[in-house]
Parts: sequence; structure tokens; C-alpha cells
Amino acid sequence: MTSDVTNSKPDAGREIELAISGMTCASCAMRIERKLNKLDGVNATVNYATEKAKVSFGEGVEAEQLVEQVEAAGYSAALPTVRGAESNAGEGGDEPDDPIRSLRQRLIGAIVLSVPVILLAMVPALQFTYWQWISLTLAAPVVVWAAWPFHRAAWANLRHGAATMDTLISMGTLAALLWSVYALLFGSAGVPGMTHAFELTVQRMSGDGNIYLEVAAGVTTFILAGRYFEARSKRRAGAALRALLELGAKEVAVLRGGREERIPTDQLAVGDHFVIRPGEKIATDGVVEEGSSAVDASMLTGESVPVEIGPGDKVVGATVNSGGRLVVRATRVGSDTQLAQMAKLVEEAQTGKAAVQRLADRISAVFVPIVIALAVGTLAFWLGANGSVSAAFTAAVAVLIIACPCALGLATPTALLVGTGRGAQLGILIKGPEVLESTRRIDTVVLDKTGTVTTGKMALVDVHVANEVAVQEVLRLAGALENASEHPIAQAIARGAEERVGELAAVEDFTNLEGLGVQGNVEGRAVLVGRTALLEQWSQHLPAELAEAKAAAEKQGKTAVAVGWDGQARAVLVVADTVKATSREAITQLRELGLTPVLLTGDNEAVAKSVAAEVGIDEVIAEVLPQEKVDVVTRLQSEGRVVAMVGDGINDAAALAQADLGLAMGTGTDVAIEASDLTLVRGDLRVAADAIRLARRTLGTIKGNLFWAFAYNVAALPLAAAGLLNPMIAGAAMAFSSVFVVSNSLRLRRFRASVTTDAMTPGTTDAVTVEEPVAAR
Repeated sequence: MTSDVTNSKPDAGREIELAISGMTCASCAMRIERKLNKLDGVNATVNYATEKAKVSFGEGVEAEQLVEQVEAAGYSAALPTVRGAESNAGEGGDEPDDPIRSLRQRLIGAIVLSVPVILLAMVPALQFTYWQWISLTLAAPVVVWAAWPFHRAAWANLRHGAATMDTLISMGTLAALLWSVYALLFGSAGVPGMTHAFELTVQRMSGDGNIYLEVAAGVTTFILAGRYFEARSKRRAGAALRALLELGAKEVAVLRGGREERIPTDQLAVGDHFVIRPGEKIATDGVVEEGSSAVDASMLTGESVPVEIGPGDKVVGATVNSGGRLVVRATRVGSDTQLAQMAKLVEEAQTGKAAVQRLADRISAVFVPIVIALAVGTLAFWLGANGSVSAAFTAAVAVLIIACPCALGLATPTALLVGTGRGAQLGILIKGPEVLESTRRIDTVVLDKTGTVTTGKMALVDVHVANEVAVQEVLRLAGALENASEHPIAQAIARGAEERVGELAAVEDFTNLEGLGVQGNVEGRAVLVGRTALLEQWSQHLPAELAEAKAAAEKQGKTAVAVGWDGQARAVLVVADTVKATSREAITQLRELGLTPVLLTGDNEAVAKSVAAEVGIDEVIAEVLPQEKVDVVTRLQSEGRVVAMVGDGINDAAALAQADLGLAMGTGTDVAIEASDLTLVRGDLRVAADAIRLARRTLGTIKGNLFWAFAYNVAALPLAAAGLLNPMIAGAAMAFSSVFVVSNSLRLRRFRASVTTDAMTPGTTDAVTVEEPVAAR
């Protein structure tokens, strides 16, 4: 089977993702990682929580060699099958259930058998004649069968000359069982009427004839319970990724030969035309060819208000058609769609490792051998100090059990899983966990103006008319004429006019005058719209009040367009880019996070300062060419600042990559998104503040988890070595520490965005206006 899968998935692209099975702790992940990285040209990252290995390899390495290397380390690996939203969603529902079901069965069996053993050991009144032999009968299946995964993993590791957390668990439980069997058969523990007290106190344990069956059974049960809830929690933590993959439509109606034919979505090809009826999910990314409707994109963007679309508008797969029938031409399919890319970003973030995780892995790799040596040393010390064999054995077993680094191995991966998953739900895509380290140190945030602070779209923002002319008449005539032009300024005027006066009239004899403007007949009048030079060619000079209005607008960096008909200049229309209604609030939130905002733009300084004053930015860097943006970021870094960059365009890509933290608006270009560390699905700058808050919260959770794991072992090991910790209490505490770490990580699921209302509404009338340079007409 392996060879078949391998043949279907050659090493094209030199990157592959292996599904790893058999790992039980972070030490296992480290062993596999080291084994893979021994191959020439291989760079592997193994994540214990996601049970995946992301491997980059050169031409001289075959995919099956990677699998063989993992198997040589004592684990199993599977190559990926055909990837896609549908296949992943389908696999995610069944495959992960197998280990959880096995764990659940072993846990139930262990509980049923262990409870009587623990009760008999804890309650002397229940210790009837030969009770100890009943305990052995009940405890033996727990240690042998229920704990079998630990013994199997320990043996596999031993054969490969390694020791992991399972080694500690296996050694501890088997030692307790074997000692008890020895005491029962050859010591005084097996005599009729033997009793011993069980105290939940921190004190030295000593005395001959003691058995530790309750320790062996109890520790196994506690650890199985911890493993079971960890496995369940890991699946819950990864639910956001599965939810993303399951968003897509499963079937689609394709137009072929003028007829509709329903096919699975994964059979769609670029260029296919498909039909979306009201209430259906859009099958893949595309462009509307026929029809108009409103699309609910809330599942991807968080925007609750449907977006009106028509012919020529782009649509995204997995969004819902709320209105009329649409015919869409597919432009992206399979792994190229926005939904698939979002899922890929989330998965990559969950598979990577932050610096803090690499530290934890290195510690886990050396921690187990040290603990085994400490347990042997503890046993030798107590025996050499004339302590009883029972007391020495108790201390050594307690050391083995208390030191199991479960919490250490789960501290980082679970927090990353939950944090990146929650971010995906909120429209915040964290490209890699190393991003978390960057957010902690950021002190400056550089904001591109167009498309980030402003909408990036031209809009009609003001109308100045001569005394005797009505505004409605100007908009009706100029809007109708501009509606026939494809120029961005013309379209902005046409949209603004249509919003205010309604449907626009037809135009006759339309002429586009390159670099000057347009002319044509509207409602029987010869109308001119464009530069003043165009009107002056027809002896239509601006009166003083219109000339002043035009000069004032241009001084502020706005675009002024003259309008004239019937031999006279009648009005000046002002067009500009508009500041997003939420930008000022976003700047306030960024300041509250301790960040200094800087506005970076290629526009003139007057425009930049106008925008900065409106949104509350003090530092402005204007008139910067696209290729100079990266130099600005570099200069700020050379001044000792740690810089975050927020942008959305191709011209921002280099600066996004240069910055210590790059945040790309999801409404921007693919190049910008690829160059960034964080992608904000919504075009709302407030999400940038939420992203930084979430990343910092996730990093804080990781550090809290690691502190708990380290502090727990540092505090507990001396107690165990001193013989002051009952081995069963040690096992319960160790299992609790793992559950605590996972539960602490799951608190990130409750992270809330600072803004729950939708931000941007088209046609905002109170928005500030600023210039957007466009080509001369």
C-alpha cells in the first residue's frame, strides 16, 4: 500500500506532509525529527500535537525514504493522499476516532478494575483475609493490558537506544507491580490477615511487607485518563481547521452544452461555468458572468451584511448566494481557492514551531535519561543510607512517575492549536508560530495608506456649483456622461451620482478625449466633463468661486473635475479616496497595545497629513516610491525599533517581508498575503489590533504552560527523591498537570474580538477624503 501511495505522490515541489502515528510525547517528536534530518538535503519539523511532520527535501531523496526513516525510528508514517477540502473533511471525521476509541476502552477497563484495588488499599476496614491477592488479580490486567501502549512504546524506544516519557511510565508501573508480586510471593505481604494503612500525606514511606498494586493500577488509570482527555482536547483544538475544510460545497451544477450537469466540486476545472441558485454555496472562486445577487460571506470574513454582486464581480468559494440565480466562471479550483489557502495557512501555523517550543523539545529529549539516572541514584542513596528496601523503592518509583513530562510536551502545541484555530474563526490567519515571538516585542506599526487606512476606492465626496445651477441637475448630467466611461474617476462620479439621483439617462455621441475628459449629449444638452483645459477649448471658463473650490480641493490632494454645458462651466466635482470609518478606532486600539503608529504613503505630504490628522497618527512618511518602502522599514529597524507593517498591495510585499511582523489585509493582493506573517481576512484595520492581542495572548498561554510544567517538576522531584511523595499521589498529580495545561490552552477559545459590529458601509458620508493618484485623463 505504501508504494501505491508513494507513486501517486512523487516528491514534486520538494515538500511533503507525513502523518505520524505512534508518538506519545514531545521526546518522540524530537527523535523522529532528528532521524529525518540526518538525510542529506532534508529539513523536517515534527509536531506532537498535530501528529504531522512537515518535510522539505531535495531531488536526491525519495518520498518512501522518509517513511522508512520514520519507521526506523520505531514509529509509523503515511504519505498524504490527494488533498482537497472534501477529502480532508471526510478523513477528519473517522481516522482520528481510532486511537481515541482504543484509549477510551482501556480507560474504562482500568477504572473498573482499579477502583476496588485503590479502595482496598485506602480503607483498612475493607482489607479482608487474602484481600491482597484479589488486588493482584485486579491490578495485573490494568498494568499489563491497559498500560500496554506505554510498554510497547518504551520497548520500541529501548530497541532504538532512546528513552521517552513512556519509558518512565512503563518503568514506574512495572516496578510497582513486580515489587508487589515479589513481596506477596517471597515477603511477608502475602500472609493471611496482612493489612497496611494508606495515608494521603507527604511523609516518608517505609516498612517491609508493603505492596504497591494500588500505585501501579492507579497511576496507569490516571495517566490513561490524562491521555484520553488530551486526545479529545487536541481534536477540539483542531476543530477550526476541520470546520474551514468542511465549509466548501460538495456538488455543483456545471453548464455543458447549454445544459446543467451536477458533478462533485473537486471535478471543476478553471474556466468552467457553473450555476448557483439562491441559498446554495458558491462552489469555488470565480467571476460572475450572468445574474446579480447578494452574497453572504460571513463564514469567511465575519461580515454579516451580504455583499451585492453582479457581472464582472469576483466571488469566493464557500460563501452563500442569498439572492438571485448566478452563472459563475471558475477562476481557482482545488488547493488554489481562498478557502483552501486559509486552511493551509492554519495548518502550517499549527505544524510549525516557535523558538520557545524548540527549547521545550530539547529539554524533553534529555530530561528522561536524567530522571532515570536520578531514580537509580535515589534508590542507591536510600539503600546506602541504611534505609529500608521498601522506602528506597518507594522513593525511586515516585521519582519515575512524578517526572513524566506530559505537561512539557503539550504546553506549546495545544496553545498553538487553539490560538491559531480561534484566529481562523475570527478572520486572523497566523502563518507560523514564530510570529507569536515577534508580536511580544513589536513597538512600532507602519501603516500603508491606500487600502489599509483608506478604502482604496475613488468616491465622489463633494459637489461645488455655480449660483444658478442645481446640484441634482449637475449629478444627473455629469453622472450619465461619466457612466459611459471606464476610467476610475468617471466610475466614481457615476456611482456617486446614481446613489443620489437614481437611474442615469442614456448618452448620445459619447467621445473619450484622451488626457482631457469626455463629452456627449445628455437629455439634449452638450455636456463636457474633465480637465479645465477641455472646457476652455470650448470657451467655458471657470467662474471665480469654482476656481477657488478647485484650487482648495487640489491643495488637499483631491481630484477636481470640471463640468460644463450650454457654453458655460457649471460645476466642479471633487473625487477622492475615503478613510475607512473604523480607522481612527483602530489606531486608538493599537496605541493601547503600546504601539507607535506611522503612516507610510506615496502620496504628497498634504494628503498624508490630512489622513494622519483624522485618524490620530502623529508620525507621517510621505512621497515614498514603492521600492523605497522597504528602505523605510529598514531605517526604522536600524533606529532600534521593532516594526510591524500593515499593507495590502504588491508594492507593500517587500516591506511586509522586511518587517519584524508583516500583516496583510485579506482584501489585498496574493503577493502581499504571501509575504506577510499574519493575514487579516476582513479589510478592517481593527482586526490588526485583535490579531496582535490574540498572538500575545497565545504566547502568554504558552509561557504559562511551560512555567507550570517546569515548576511542577522542579518542586516535585526533590519531594519524591526525599521519599516524601506517595507514588500514586505523584501519578495523579502528573496526570492533572497535563489536563491543566490543555485546559489552560482551551481558554483561548473564549478570546473575543474587540469589535463585533460590522465596520465598513459603502457610501459613508462622514468619511474624510484624501487623494488617490490615478492616470491622467
